[in-house]
Amino acid sequence: MKQDIDWSKLGFHYTEPDYIVRAGYHDGVWEEPYATKDKFLHLHVSATCLQYGQEAFEGLKAFRGVDGKIRIFRWRDNARRMAQSAKGLFMAPVPEELFGKAIRLALEKNLDFVPPYGTGATLYFRPLLIGTTPRLGVGPGRDFEFIVIPSPIGPYYPGKFHCTTFIVNRYVDRAAPYGTGQFKVGGNYASSFRATEAAHAMGCDCIFLDAKQHKFIDECSAANFIGIKGNEYLTPKSSAILPSITNDSLMTLAKEMGLKVTRRRIRLEELADMSEAAACGTAAVISPMNKVVDTEKGVTYSFGDEPGPVLSQLYHMLKDIQYGRSEDTHGWCEIVNN
Repeated sequence: MKQDIDWSKLGFHYTEPDYIVRAGYHDGVWEEPYATKDKFLHLHVSATCLQYGQEAFEGLKAFRGVDGKIRIFRWRDNARRMAQSAKGLFMAPVPEELFGKAIRLALEKNLDFVPPYGTGATLYFRPLLIGTTPRLGVGPGRDFEFIVIPSPIGPYYPGKFHCTTFIVNRYVDRAAPYGTGQFKVGGNYASSFRATEAAHAMGCDCIFLDAKQHKFIDECSAANFIGIKGNEYLTPKSSAILPSITNDSLMTLAKEMGLKVTRRRIRLEELADMSEAAACGTAAVISPMNKVVDTEKGVTYSFGDEPGPVLSQLYHMLKDIQYGRSEDTHGWCEIVNN
């Protein structure tokens, strides 16, 4: 374990690992993934990832558990989602087993970067798929590179699990219906920066509404939205929303808690009937909202200054599985011998 890293002070920032993992795709064939210390890309300036945004990525974590064992959380689901993103951008999908082999190799070569249990820190993996074919004419590439970038990261909440204020955004559309919102591609995030950076400057985050009518909740910055209404777990249904693996996990746990889980279009005004609301994703798991401010309408929806009981229970249930404190009855974690 690295002795020069202060695990308690890690944030959600890049820390240089010893190795990354790469695999190229040429002439219709994927090569075997290999580890390298070379962190730089050697790209032609006309590569399709640069010219036409032919790129997709993922994010997942490995946890050192209470028993000292390392658990990789739901990597197969990340592999399947990346394959869907690849198909959506006319890229060669990374085979599931190759994806898993690359993740395991990245872990094996960077074991010293897996944070100790009790720090709240984890080893984060950023799988990246890019088009490398040089071309100026508009069209997809035929050559690709798959890269796994590991980095230890700190807990999203370095102190107490707390709430954040969100602002309703109506002047930037994150992704259009039937566009690329359902895929995890860089363009979705770049298009949101005008709104998210403005919100961050005010110490807040933002909620995106549907691009067609600006009436329905779409996503929260780069995360899914969830709301608690009585005994119901609500989350939006939209063709412009990324299928969240974290949200899927929470929905499963919510059902086990006896909640009714509903995925449907949610009008912004329905926030008034919810007792709890949050964003959810890999980084934070759950980011509870204390209030949502609609500056254009002059309305504020409040949920309290402390995370609510339902979201708090869901948060701790999922974290307990990831850290081996509770039995993983769903087979979500792959335990790696280290």
